Amino acid sequence: MRHGTQHADVATAELETALAGGPFHIALRAAITARGLPLQRVQHHLSRYGVKVGVTSLSYWQQGARRPQRPESLRAVRALEEILQLPDESLIRLLTRADERSEAQRPGGRSYRSLVEASGVLEELLTELESTLDGGLHTIGHHERVRIGAHRELLARESQHIVRAHRDGVDRYVAIHHGDPGCAPDRTRVRALENCRTGRVRWHGDTGVLVAELLFDTRLRAGDTFLFRYAFEDGTAGASSEYVRGFSFAGGQYALQVGFAAEALPVRCHRFTQHSAAAPRSGRQELPLSGRHRSVHLVEPRVRSGIVGIGWDWE
Repeated sequence: MRHGTQHADVATAELETALAGGPFHIALRAAITARGLPLQRVQHHLSRYGVKVGVTSLSYWQQGARRPQRPESLRAVRALEEILQLPDESLIRLLTRADERSEAQRPGGRSYRSLVEASGVLEELLTELESTLDGGLHTIGHHERVRIGAHRELLARESQHIVRAHRDGVDRYVAIHHGDPGCAPDRTRVRALENCRTGRVRWHGDTGVLVAELLFDTRLRAGDTFLFRYAFEDGTAGASSEYVRGFSFAGGQYALQVGFAAEALPVRCHRFTQHSAAAPRSGRQELPLSGRHRSVHLVEPRVRSGIVGIGWDWE
């Protein structure tokens, strides 16, 4: 049973202020203090709700060193609202507000309108190259590496594809690059690295969309597999804050790795998914930055149509 109606009788003025204005960690610390519970007792109460959270995690949460983001952690926050006799959604609301503020301050994000405009431009560019969206190929595996430079810019990205032809005569792949807002696609370099060479390249300056033919120098038969590698060298836009990959069709494995220059390390990173460009983001999960290699990654064993990506905060 919730105890929101009893809150005014037991909460201190400090707790009321923290719940009204946040941030989350201040409100959590004030609530724990107001109830006079040591963290070990809080952990014990959580276990009775079937939620396992370490004392160290609870300490990080109330210090602001970490924020609960995973589904299990959010279950713990809802349980804490009951244990600490707080109004429904009071702590969850503060977490949501922090996420919205973070997104509002995020540089370089793409709006739904910009994605729709880019989609229309992409269709025109593909038509100009006489190519369809799938090009007669199914992707079996795609490993993508993104490099963020010392000025926080999207410096380059490299892709290794394993594909299977689903019709005879396929001899090329059309790679697509959508640069960050403010990029100059005419100054983006296309590099054919393995088992392919660069063909025609087309771009649209306003949307930052670039398409490039990668020629195989062989004609695949239906059922044939092919492996090739290529890269886009960009570095022409401002600070980047996310990298997204859209899938029009279900496919095989996709792995995305984002590496950062030593001079520009983000304070936090996370992964996310979207069913479409118009849908809200979901599946947010914090990704720890590896200290030595300065990178984060995600792996999707079998992709579905939609969007997956990695985002990061600079401050």
